[in-house]
Amino acid sequence: MLRYYATPLIILLAGLCVTASVRAQSPPVTVSVTVLDNTGLPLPGFAVSLTPAEGAAPVTDTPHAVMDQINRQFAPHFLIVRKDTQVRFPNSDSIKHQVYSFSAAKRFALLLDKDSEADPLTFDTPGVVELGCNVHDWMLGYIYVVDTPYFSASDDKGQSEFVVPPGSYTLSIYHPRMQEPQEILRRELTLTKNQTLRLPLTRALLPDFSQYNADDEFGQYE
Repeated sequence: MLRYYATPLIILLAGLCVTASVRAQSPPVTVSVTVLDNTGLPLPGFAVSLTPAEGAAPVTDTPHAVMDQINRQFAPHFLIVRKDTQVRFPNSDSIKHQVYSFSAAKRFALLLDKDSEADPLTFDTPGVVELGCNVHDWMLGYIYVVDTPYFSASDDKGQSEFVVPPGSYTLSIYHPRMQEPQEILRRELTLTKNQTLRLPLTRALLPDFSQYNADDEFGQYE
């Protein structure tokens, strides 16, 4: 009678296949995150993201986003995009802008005539990109680039919700009004079931310069 014995390598590979199969069949989990300030009040418009420990899947369709210039301000003031997103920079004002960034995540300069639009730029490095305008010194905006499909801006109640596969993730919270030096609040998570998280900041926020009105100081300077 012939007898067959499984080698340790075959047993190991079989075990890995079973583990992968079980993981693939595991139901997704829901993660609810509430961002609060240092007094316990909800914080809307904060970037909340979950980055898989094993790395995010590559982008198959090129995502697009818009950073406009309206009333001599960046619109929106704070934009969250996934890595490899193409961002358009239209100029909806009737005046000229020259948008620039010296940030390590993206360095560029764009001359935008009135009612014009430059070719889109691809933001392919995760991190914070701070925007300015060489024509209007008070203009300030931010693009936050994340390497994950699981991201959102917190709503009016400071909440974000994600449905993700079980596994290990890094939870990140960021907003340009967080204290300097630029902070990104991070927490390591192992998600095997639904979770509800409340994350209070430990320090007060910086002033909200996105509400600054240039007319108060500069009149109709263009």
